[in-house]
Parts: sequence; C-alpha cells; structure tokens
Amino acid sequence: MKHTLLGAFFAAALAVPAVAGDYMIIAPAAPGGGWDSTARSMQEVLQAEGISSSVQVQNVPGAGGTVGLAQFASSTSGDPSQLIVGGYVMVGAILTNESPVSLADVTPIARLTGEAVGIAVSASSPIQDINQLVEMMKADPGSVSWAGGSAGGVDHITVGLLAKAAGVDPTKINYVAFAGGGEALAAILGNQVTVGISGVGEFLPQVEAGTMRMLAVSTAEKWAGTDAPTLKEAGYDVNVQNWRMVAAAPGLSDEQKAAVTADIDKMVNSAGWKTMLETKGWADTYLSGAEFDAQLAADVESTTIVLKDIGLVK
Repeated sequence: MKHTLLGAFFAAALAVPAVAGDYMIIAPAAPGGGWDSTARSMQEVLQAEGISSSVQVQNVPGAGGTVGLAQFASSTSGDPSQLIVGGYVMVGAILTNESPVSLADVTPIARLTGEAVGIAVSASSPIQDINQLVEMMKADPGSVSWAGGSAGGVDHITVGLLAKAAGVDPTKINYVAFAGGGEALAAILGNQVTVGISGVGEFLPQVEAGTMRMLAVSTAEKWAGTDAPTLKEAGYDVNVQNWRMVAAAPGLSDEQKAAVTADIDKMVNSAGWKTMLETKGWADTYLSGAEFDAQLAADVESTTIVLKDIGLVK
C-alpha cells in the first residue's frame, strides 16, 4: 500500500510542469529608463506566464551600464539565476569609458527589442520642428543642450550623426548625459535643457499627455504611436535603431545556458510579452544563439567606427 501511494505521489509530481528557478535581473541604470523598463517588463511577464516563480530587479546605475556590468561579471560566475539587461548603449559606453569589462565577460543570451530614438522638446518650447532645431545648432552648436543617456550611448551617437549630416562639427555638441531616463525627463519638462533624446517609448506618454512635442525619430520609417517625421524625411541621412538584450552570468555550463535561453524563448513567445511590446512601443527583434553572437560582434565593430568618426573614441 505504502509503495503504491509513493508511486502515485511521484507520478503526480512528475506530471506537474517544471517551473524555472528564481531570477535576479540587474538593470544597470537608475529607475525610469529603458533598461529599467526592460528588466521590470521581463519580471512581470516571466512571473505572469509561470516561467519563473520569483523574479527580482536590482538597479545598479553608473557609467552607461559599465558599473553594473563590472559588478555582475565579478560576482555571479556560474550562477544561472543571475541576468543583466544591456544593449546598444552599453556597447558605446564600454568603448568610450575604456571599460576593462565588456560583454565578452558575461554570457549574452538574446537581443530582445528594438526602438526608434526620439527627439523631443517640452510643449512650452519655442522650437516647433526638427529643422528649426538644426538651424540653431548650425548657428551655435554649444547653445543647444541635449539631454540624453550615457556618453557614447545610442542617444549620443544619434546626436553626433545628426550633427554630421547637418554639416555641424560633432565634437562641438553640448550633450548632457543623465544616469536615468527619469532625471532626463525632468530636465526636459523643466526646460533646463533645450531638447531631449531617448527611446520613443520614454517620450510617448508625455507626448500623448500634451506636455512634450516629438520633433523627429531616428529610424528609416515612421514609428508606431507618433506622427513625427523621420530624420531622413527631414533631409538628414541618419538611420539608427536602439536595441536591448539580456545576458546571463559568466562561467555557465552549456546545459545552464540552454536552460536560461529556453526560459527567455518562452517569454518572448508568450502572449504577455507580445502585449508588453505593444504597450511599450517596442519592436520585436528577438535573436539568440550563434546568430545573436555574430550580430553582437558586428555591432561592436560598427559602433567603434561611428564613435571614432564623431570624436568620442580615439
């Protein structure tokens, strides 16, 4: 009888779908920005979809994500429960800050999302369109202060490319780097800076509320949720799309990496994640495995060329 009951118990236990272990996701920036939003969106979906029973998010801001990256790389080796979000901004920050730690020191898992970079001003700003802003920049580059993310990140790169396309010396740009999107937003809304530049999704709620005006987006085609022209439509040969990724701890076994990748794959294919993308205004650019590794290497190489071109890397 006892053996029969034990057998039934173990059979029932095996029939229950296995739920992954707990996760800790490092958002290497202050609350309110794109990485923080990505990490918390992952937290919500992983738990809601039953992929993980408990997911925590920790903010470790500083130096375009390289402070969090260094801490993550040095303290999580071999631990498959540890994740960190990153992306295009981090690639640039690693180069401009000459960081001793790079994405080669962790385990890249997948590219998750893509997003246009938006250029916006407060609703009370006298600047009505992107051409008016560029004319101000041509007359006196230093008089136009740009609030964006970390130095060398996608926001900074986009400003530099716009300046170059408009015939302005990129090294004369007055770029003000903020550790988090919330701080940058406050500076834009408070007219402490001339203009803001960030992921479109960070500006859309303010644009919809009527407190901000979107002047342009960085992608080749218009971006869902805004009628703002593309920089190309406005006459400037610039095409940039930000992307965000997730990486796991260094030193994982092949089996551990495969298990983490499987959980992320479940997440991005879930109904909850698709809804999240639509809500946030993010494009689905999911890429994993060897294809992502190859794309990441290509992006590092191309970003190095761009940063040298606009004078941010020697």
